[in-house]
Amino acid sequence: MTQKRTEPTRQVAILLSLYNGEVYLDAQLASILAQTHPDWTLYWRDDASTDSSRNRMQAFAEGPGQGRCIEITSRHERLGVAGSYAHLLDTVPVTPYIAFADQDDIWEPQKLEWAVDTAEEAARRYSGEIPLLYCARQYLTNANLVIFQKSSTLRRKPDFPASLTQNIATGHTVLLNAATHTLLRNNPPPPSILHDWWAYLLTTAAGGEVLFDNRCVSYYRQHAHNTVGATGSFIRRAWAACRRGPRAFMTIFHSNVTHLLNQPENLSPPALRLLKTIAAARTFSARLRILFRYSSLRRQRFSETIVFRLWFLFSR
Repeated sequence: MTQKRTEPTRQVAILLSLYNGEVYLDAQLASILAQTHPDWTLYWRDDASTDSSRNRMQAFAEGPGQGRCIEITSRHERLGVAGSYAHLLDTVPVTPYIAFADQDDIWEPQKLEWAVDTAEEAARRYSGEIPLLYCARQYLTNANLVIFQKSSTLRRKPDFPASLTQNIATGHTVLLNAATHTLLRNNPPPPSILHDWWAYLLTTAAGGEVLFDNRCVSYYRQHAHNTVGATGSFIRRAWAACRRGPRAFMTIFHSNVTHLLNQPENLSPPALRLLKTIAAARTFSARLRILFRYSSLRRQRFSETIVFRLWFLFSR
């Protein structure tokens, strides 16, 4: 396969956190090595695995990935998924682009090329650098990579109000530019959400742009040990949401609002106004006015939007 020559400004730092991922890790690393965009460095850390994950990663770094892999060893304790990626984001050097990788998925060969091309095309529309976040669809597969469905396409524009209600940026598809990376440095996500949703929230809150690619860029394994999985079944998602109930979701919602309000320097004026309005809305009528005023405070599906709005109106 002929690889494109790239300029230094197209360099990508790939971040990979490992935790007991020995079963699928080799396949993911092979797919990274096969990328048509060759200008990447893989920064990785082991999150206190008890299997051979670290040994397999070291073998890759000393073999096929030699000279392109850097282990982050400044912290050795178990940090969890969100904490581990937050530490990677804090530690890696300034790079034009940051890509998240998971240990158990497989990338299409053009994944990084598509992402960087899309980000650069968007950047040309602006006179200065604004936060950009690229994300995309995936093939949903079983543990053996048998495809059972494509992930959903977007039905509504991903803007800041919408980012408060739902994450559409699946972690291993995400590419960030340096401006978004700056927002994430030394700024870990609130409890109960992961690095991908936090990146989406910060990008939109700062007035940046989310670039959603309708192409499937990866094979997203669904297996018994997913930290966060996906399902193609709306009925199963709805049932799971009903079982969790409004308290869990609205706790996350208001936690995100609070954490964003604590960093007004990172917020655009419209985002700051919305967050202050939500935080001050103590009555049913005040929350109802918010829903009328901010029509994009909604989820991707109409039925899910109805449920969210009922929970927003009646839960506190």
